[in-house]
Amino acid sequence: MKAFLLTILVCCSYYVTAQKPDLKKDYKKVENKVIEWRRHFHENPELSNREFKTAEKIAAHLKRLGFELQQGVAHTGVVGILKGNKPGKVIALRADMDALPVTERNDLPFKSTVTSTFLGQEVGVMHACGHDAHMAILMGVAEVLSKHKDAIRGTVKFIFQPAEEGPPPGEEGGALLMVKEGVLKNPDVNAIFGLHINSGIPTGVLKYKSGGTMAAVQRFVISVKGKQTHGSKPWKGIDPILISAKIIDGLQTIISRETDLTKEAAVISVGKITSGVRFNIIPERAEMIGTIRTLDYDMQKLITNRMKEMVPAIAKAYGGAAEIEIKSNTDITYNDPELVAKMLPTLQKVAGNANVQIRNADTGGEDFSYFQNEVPGFFFFLGGMTPGTLESFPHHTPDFSIDDSGLLLGVRALTEMSLDYLNQEK
Repeated sequence: MKAFLLTILVCCSYYVTAQKPDLKKDYKKVENKVIEWRRHFHENPELSNREFKTAEKIAAHLKRLGFELQQGVAHTGVVGILKGNKPGKVIALRADMDALPVTERNDLPFKSTVTSTFLGQEVGVMHACGHDAHMAILMGVAEVLSKHKDAIRGTVKFIFQPAEEGPPPGEEGGALLMVKEGVLKNPDVNAIFGLHINSGIPTGVLKYKSGGTMAAVQRFVISVKGKQTHGSKPWKGIDPILISAKIIDGLQTIISRETDLTKEAAVISVGKITSGVRFNIIPERAEMIGTIRTLDYDMQKLITNRMKEMVPAIAKAYGGAAEIEIKSNTDITYNDPELVAKMLPTLQKVAGNANVQIRNADTGGEDFSYFQNEVPGFFFFLGGMTPGTLESFPHHTPDFSIDDSGLLLGVRALTEMSLDYLNQEK
């Protein structure tokens, strides 16, 4: 009996050690492919809800791997399903596909020279936020996992999502539309993982935060009505520009005097003011457009309620009138604490304890939040800063760049998170 048990232990030990060399070999084989895919996507970017050729390339790859395939999800999205040889849970992995209306300034052999039309204007198109890397990484994960069905207890659903940056005006899109169309159903997803490469994090480093990690994003429009008059006789009219200035000042007191910033960060920013046509005319109307960023729903409720009270009250105090409209763009990107605790050892195994670091909450937004509203999710950040770089260029800028040497860690992290999650009993 003892000999029998010893044999089982030896066999089990062999199985575990045999898995690792296989994965290392697969990682080595796929790295150059991932870099090549990323550079292809970078050179051939497409705007939100227009990712047609991007989707074709992804779908062709998943077909070659033998995945079950769904195309045209939320307009251009692609979903691939990989079933393991053993029954179990369902994990989803997500990568975003769209580029931005930004003209690239980098001097790269795969620099984007693509142009398109955005809001009626001719614009350059660039992957200025790293979505090219996200797609390439997830394609690499798909290739590695497709060779290890025997090690998969359950199902992996690969979600390539369009329009993370937001659909064009008048269109639906992004994660919200994918959820609406049932992307987390049939088979029903138990948990979802996603990553975002970051130009300010050194390659080889992973960063994360449990709980609220990225902000809910809301857009507001304030319409102010005054009374037009000659600029030399302001007492004859009601100045909507002055009222706008007072409203902006009042809005900032909501943050500085009414919001408990020791709890979470919060921001109100006015990004655009439109009013007037001539230097010597006080106009009749003004319009302000801006954003609210919150990481706590109670704080969000307080801020939006106070804005709705304050805006018309300030305008009335100066003899005018004002209306405010607030719409949501994304919800809070909330990392399920229990899921984070379960998967943290995997990240530490892959990157090393010292290279897995807690980060502060980010007031940027991510529509990955809509997936997390439905199932537990874990969204983390991957280093993409070129070694030796003293200062990186921010995302959404013409000079944004990432280092290809950081991509393989993303492949390894998502691959091994998938296997470890599916192999857990609960």
